Amino acid sequence: MNVNLGQELLEREMLAKPVSSLQYMLRQLSATYQFLPQLVVDGVFGERTLEAVMRFQRETGLPVTGIVDQATWNAIRDAWLAQQARTSYSRAIRIFPSEGIQVHEGETKEYLIVPQTMFDILAKQFEGITTCEADGCNGPVSAGNIRWLQKAAGLPETGCLDTATWDALSHLYEIFVVQDTDCQPKFTGGWG
Repeated sequence: MNVNLGQELLEREMLAKPVSSLQYMLRQLSATYQFLPQLVVDGVFGERTLEAVMRFQRETGLPVTGIVDQATWNAIRDAWLAQQARTSYSRAIRIFPSEGIQVHEGETKEYLIVPQTMFDILAKQFEGITTCEADGCNGPVSAGNIRWLQKAAGLPETGCLDTATWDALSHLYEIFVVQDTDCQPKFTGGWG
């Protein structure tokens, strides 16, 4: 995502759910920073969240207050963004066709049903996304949603679903819908 536009969008949405967003970022950071406890993202600023904030403050040289002031929020957010840049991958990219594939406005591709469904779910949390039928056709509403995301992510506003737009959609969906850092599913040896 473009740092300025994408960060502004993420910041606005994170501030709409500050405790959950804080917990999500700290939980993600616990994979890199062993001093952080692994939090449950429940939206409650409880004892474990307080402990994580204080440990983060101590280890990064901030005043250890347990209060998430602007300096603490910025430090956590910046560390999380840096971690995302270093370790980012899109497990969902595996379901999008290979690099260079594009679904232009007016085209129909069966695999477009997945991103259309993701947009419909994200529409509950973001103004500017319009719900539409997940039919695999990149019609005017679907292309409009793609352009909205491309604008927010600092990508060219083409209305064409490509790999970069898919990556941005997958990332946004993971942050605001899945909200789960246990990204690697455990194989149990069967279908159930």
